[in-house]
Amino acid sequence: MKIIFMGTPTYAQKILEELIKAKEMEVVAVYTQPDKPVGRKKVMTPPPVKLTAQDAGIPVYQPSRLRDKEVVDELLQIKCDYIVVAAYGQILPLEILQHAPCINLHASVLPKYRGASPIQEAILNGDTYTGVTAMKMDVGLDTGDIIKISKIAIDDDEMVESLFEKLTHVAADLTLDVLRNYGSYKQEKQDDKEATNCSKITKADGEIAFEDAVILYNKYRAFTPWPGIYLKSGLKLKEIKLHSACHSYGPGKILYINDDHIVVGCELGAIKVYRVQPASKNEMDIISYINGKRLKVEDYLS
Repeated sequence: MKIIFMGTPTYAQKILEELIKAKEMEVVAVYTQPDKPVGRKKVMTPPPVKLTAQDAGIPVYQPSRLRDKEVVDELLQIKCDYIVVAAYGQILPLEILQHAPCINLHASVLPKYRGASPIQEAILNGDTYTGVTAMKMDVGLDTGDIIKISKIAIDDDEMVESLFEKLTHVAADLTLDVLRNYGSYKQEKQDDKEATNCSKITKADGEIAFEDAVILYNKYRAFTPWPGIYLKSGLKLKEIKLHSACHSYGPGKILYINDDHIVVGCELGAIKVYRVQPASKNEMDIISYINGKRLKVEDYLS
């Protein structure tokens, strides 16, 4: 079974690793995003998928635009039985979709959360479960027919990094299952009426106010480590927990000061704050911060 693989981040890397291990499968080409500058020194850094492919001796292609004619023509010369796509980051043109069955591993229970940030979106909405959908791709964005869905529970305090890790393993197992049993699964059309969409996360999404404690806590779980959550002043909340989901308090008012945390009120509910990072300064424990600012109970964290 010959496979062209398309993917970019760690989520896709783990799937590629499992495909490489499978004796009956041969990854004949890997498509991934171009290397990008990373960090303050802007060091050109390859995507995780590229590193895995190179280690396995698999040809790597990194087109800036998959839709360019010369890129499409080159891909169509590569014989394959399937094209597997996982968090690639580019739209596949019709010519490629027609080259071989294109199977996408999308990290949500479709048709919910079509788009770029389905894992974060599930946490933001306080969902109790999510999953990975294997679908046969069409020209739409995550609109293809569903082949199979694998679901997992989301814990109340689940952070996005741990959920990413869990879904990565689910996606890898699902990929092998679907490829090995492709003909035995009955594909089902998505119900567009039930569809929801999610967009790419930006730095601005991390700004919070002390409004609803549950929403604030969900943002913390979804946006840690990036883009993080921060107040309008630039103060980053690096470690928090949900204290209460009910009762109304003064937004930002310090309700209690304990040995290792403070309790801060919201318009609805309250949160525990353990660690913060002031703008342009190092991370610190919250007690050191409020002592430095001479804040006490009834004062406001801002």
